[in-house]
Amino acid sequence: MNRFPLWKNLLVLLVLGAGLLYAAPNLFPDDAAVQVSRLQSGEAVSNAALDQVRVALERADIAVKEAVLDGGNALVRLSDRNQQLAAKEVIERTLNSTREAYIVALNLAATTPDWLRALGAKPMKLGLDLSGGVHFLMEVDLATAIGQRLSIYQTEIQRGLREARIRYREVGLLPNGQGISLRFADPEARSAARDWIQDQYDQWVVAAREADGAWLLELRFSEGALDQLVDYAVSQNLTTLRNRVNELGVAEPLVQRQGRDRIVVELPGVQDTAQAKNILGKTANLEFRLEADAGDDAPGSERFGFRDPTRGSAELEREIVATGENVANAQSGYDENGMPQVNISLDSEGGRRMHQATRSNVGRRLGVLFVEQKVRYDEQERDGEAVREPVTYTDRTIISLATVQSALGRNFRVTGLDSPQEAAELALLLRAGALAAPMRFIEERTVGPSLGKENIALGTRSVLVGMGLVLVFMGLYYKLFGLAANLALMANLVLLIAVMSVLSATLTLPGIAGIVLTVGMAVDANVLIFARIREELANRMSPQAAINAGFERAFTTIFDANLTTLIVALILYAVGTGPIKGFAVTLSIGILTSMFTAILGTRMVVNWMYGGRRVDRLAI
Repeated sequence: MNRFPLWKNLLVLLVLGAGLLYAAPNLFPDDAAVQVSRLQSGEAVSNAALDQVRVALERADIAVKEAVLDGGNALVRLSDRNQQLAAKEVIERTLNSTREAYIVALNLAATTPDWLRALGAKPMKLGLDLSGGVHFLMEVDLATAIGQRLSIYQTEIQRGLREARIRYREVGLLPNGQGISLRFADPEARSAARDWIQDQYDQWVVAAREADGAWLLELRFSEGALDQLVDYAVSQNLTTLRNRVNELGVAEPLVQRQGRDRIVVELPGVQDTAQAKNILGKTANLEFRLEADAGDDAPGSERFGFRDPTRGSAELEREIVATGENVANAQSGYDENGMPQVNISLDSEGGRRMHQATRSNVGRRLGVLFVEQKVRYDEQERDGEAVREPVTYTDRTIISLATVQSALGRNFRVTGLDSPQEAAELALLLRAGALAAPMRFIEERTVGPSLGKENIALGTRSVLVGMGLVLVFMGLYYKLFGLAANLALMANLVLLIAVMSVLSATLTLPGIAGIVLTVGMAVDANVLIFARIREELANRMSPQAAINAGFERAFTTIFDANLTTLIVALILYAVGTGPIKGFAVTLSIGILTSMFTAILGTRMVVNWMYGGRRVDRLAI
């Protein structure tokens, strides 16, 4: 009696063994590191730059554990975490003296043994308050967002007036960039255009006036329409940033709106802060335009250079056929010549516009413009000294100009990219969605791992003290049964850490509070079981029968109690944000692992102690 079959013993031991294996990486803390990457995608950090960094750190008495090139980036591991911020400053000062642009970011370099990583074992990610991370405050460029929307409306109105056979002289933007100006040769055409615009659109405040012998209409956004446009731009950027963070694989990030035109992004426990900043800040997009008719600087066209300077430049129509916003899916790959390419699928609207534009233009060339926000460093004088200040500008270059052989649909490919890395990055950006407007970093705060050291120490101490008190109490009060419960409690802690590591859950300070609470709650099930066993013994039941009855009859109570707590934890996760979610995740996992260890783990140990033999008295 009270003996598990072999398979059940093996199952419990197998689960515990897997828990020990996948919790083991947490015994290998990450090294504090500084990562250096080139600002422009596809460019690698040179050995010369890495040597400069080594020499500069040596002169600053900063101990370097290892400095290597990894995938085009430089990773500098430090011996002392307290020197991480100082090392970042030294590297930035050293590299900014050159004319090349770099991203220098704090990082954490894994020290997990290769054999564990080969099994997919990795340590838990620590939150911003424990291991550090990156905090960005980003501002949406509303002026550019309004300008982009006005350009779209300008094209639509021109096309609509032509289709309605209303003659106009010119359609352009107002000098202040806040509206559209239409010029007509006579008041009748202006009146017809005004009626058509008011019938087609409801967002314009229309004003008529005369100037220089021409009849004008001036269209300005109504207050409600402007607020709607701003809200759309910020909301679209918010969604896009969340998609990009998801593509980066960051666990439990914080991406939320702040005020009218700002967005806060926090990436706790991020493994590649340089890539994160590069991806989040990128406004890389595509524009598909037909090549303009022959002639230099033809009306309604713009001239752009090729990414390959040897190919010169080309004239493209101002009218945009489709943009990256119309991309439904994008995957990087290789063409038949082994060169990098991006395979693109457009949404229904983009596919329709692409088909309309190309079916009547077979034999003409279709250009693919790569639109990217870049940074250059201009020398300016400040307080009598020359300083290099970053200046953001929009760069448009042609990456492909191919002849349309037949009408295109939703699926096609883009070639002309410099490297597989750039193709992968462009596919990621298009897949995650295009930003509705450019964004700029107005605040960047990096929390170094050393700042979370005290929180880690206090959190670890609270877990150890809480667990120690529980172990002592259970051992003294329940004796041998208390020993079984204590073994189950330690197994529960191992399984909890293992599951969080496998799920890549981020551990925060509230998460540690959830672990402390789990330690206390984990023995509740054992207390209920042991109390039931003592009751059955008091009712003169035999020791073996009392053990069996205690575990069997307490199960329903244990299940109900844990189920209600689990429901509360799930609600906290659903409605909470940030720290609340971290607490809810830890608590939920702790409830599930504690039920397993308390019911099966404790029962297995008790069976080993008393099962299959005559027992006259229980040490309970």
